[in-house]
Amino acid sequence: MEQPLVVGVDGSDSSLRAVDWAVEEAARHGLPLRVVYASRWERYEGAGLHRGVERPSEQILADTIVASAVTRAGMRNPDLKITTEVLAEDTVNALLDEAHEAAMLVVGSRGRGQLKELLLGSVSLALASRAQCPVIVVRGDAAGTAGAHGRILLGVADVAHGSAAVRFAFREAATRHCEIDAVRAWRCPASEAVGLPRAKDSPPALTWEMRAATELDQALEASIEENPAVVVSRSTVEGPAHQVLVRRSAAADLLVVGASRRKGHMGLQLGRTAHTALHHSSCPVAVVPHRP
Repeated sequence: MEQPLVVGVDGSDSSLRAVDWAVEEAARHGLPLRVVYASRWERYEGAGLHRGVERPSEQILADTIVASAVTRAGMRNPDLKITTEVLAEDTVNALLDEAHEAAMLVVGSRGRGQLKELLLGSVSLALASRAQCPVIVVRGDAAGTAGAHGRILLGVADVAHGSAAVRFAFREAATRHCEIDAVRAWRCPASEAVGLPRAKDSPPALTWEMRAATELDQALEASIEENPAVVVSRSTVEGPAHQVLVRRSAAADLLVVGASRRKGHMGLQLGRTAHTALHHSSCPVAVVPHRP
């Protein structure tokens, strides 16, 4: 059975932008779209149910939100196969369950009722931190969300644990017929002078930059062989990875970063780079889980 692209909706402007993005993404990959609304409205309206009210107001609102999202999606792409689900469950837990059977999960950056001062909603953060499929948080400026740059920005971190993110970025670039900007950030530790090997007569910074370039080549090698038509630009940049990627996201349509998922760990599993990108990126962010 073909896995759908799942988009979570709540009626907010942010979720409507997520629907628009999800429609285009599903069409690019030939995937069905699944529109999901989840909220534990019975917790707040249980008293009404006991009085014989058959359809609580929150459920009516949920049905309206989903119907509006489907209409919006159909107007953008009338040929797209769309299914829906309205769940009286905790939003995060419901969407995490959906993620087990999804090709990817798409959400907005802020939910209904979130304060404008908040850079990222708690639901979006929890999903990006815990889901078992790639999570795309739709945020950023109009050019980034519209895919106007023709570029996927790939943050390459640990070579051994970043292969899933690399493969995801190459699939996106191949499907979109765009290039990849692959970046490996590096920093020269203050303790470089103590006990670390380096090439003869090489300054410490050059040694760390060469190491980053080698790691970048190793991380990309297999995917380049599998996708020879994808144009790849490689960069090693000195500085904190989270700052480097946020700065370069202004010229990208999608920022792809990896996140490790440790078995049995129930807390948020998100590194500083992904966390910062989700709050500050100028384009949508894809967090791709790696399971050792």
